[in-house]
Amino acid sequence: MLPYFFYNYININMMKFLKLKPSVGLLSIPYSLIFIFFFFIPLILTLIISFWDYNEYSIIPDFIFENYSYIFKDCLNFEKDMCVTFKTYLSTFIFCFITWFFTLIIGFFVAYFLAFYVNSITWQIVLFLLCTIPFWTSNVIRMISWIPLLGRNGLVNDFLLSTGLADAPQEWLLYSGFSIVLAFVHLYTLFMIVPIFNSMMRIDKSIIEAAYDNGANGLQILWNVIIPLCKPGIVIGSIFVITVVMGDFITIGIMGGQQIPSIGKIIYVEMSYLQLPAAAANAVILLALTLLIIWTMTKMIDIRKEL
Repeated sequence: MLPYFFYNYININMMKFLKLKPSVGLLSIPYSLIFIFFFFIPLILTLIISFWDYNEYSIIPDFIFENYSYIFKDCLNFEKDMCVTFKTYLSTFIFCFITWFFTLIIGFFVAYFLAFYVNSITWQIVLFLLCTIPFWTSNVIRMISWIPLLGRNGLVNDFLLSTGLADAPQEWLLYSGFSIVLAFVHLYTLFMIVPIFNSMMRIDKSIIEAAYDNGANGLQILWNVIIPLCKPGIVIGSIFVITVVMGDFITIGIMGGQQIPSIGKIIYVEMSYLQLPAAAANAVILLALTLLIIWTMTKMIDIRKEL
């Protein structure tokens, strides 16, 4: 009875969301099952475990709020300096914002070039595939490849020293905020290019021609025509980038030299020490903040039209 209730509940809401007929809604049953077993149930378990207790050896089923109170300990005391939790979230948000900004700028203009300056479909496909080549290798390998370039004795420092542009090796190039942002932009710009390029390819070229005929210049067309019509792609790409960066801990760990904090890194460390309830509490807070950001962005456009 319970699975039958879940099937009907998910299918009815899926049909309302997608505005499908009942016969078509039956096709959503496989998706509903996948959604329940691989998203809904793990999420509920994470929420439940976040209220459990734990010691050095095991986790103890319980219903306590100490895991959440410990996370925000001394955070409401504004007479003291900013607490560790707020500093960590602030660091995560800063990396997230900077990465989003650069991926948006690079992704938009790459998509703009492919959509409006490359007239051949064949060349569009070829150039688009070139953008995907980095994804043929592991993220870790792509991050490690920056170390010989940015290291103290790397190629960039060798070039700066040999040309006289620097008197000493530049330490800030590696294991710093700069290297983290650089790696993030390198890894996730494609997530911004794809949806923006998809939105641009849907723009009717006659609209742009009509704008030219009415005396609009290139900048006016870009600002008043192309960007508004690309909002769905921009929002979808932003969701992809923000959700990945918010929970990332590998990139920050490798490119930051294990010296720069992030929420994902805290969760990883807590799981390494088998502090699963504390990790679950941090994961719930991170998920809530991420969903709040996504909800705010989805209020700007109707994503269903883009999908």
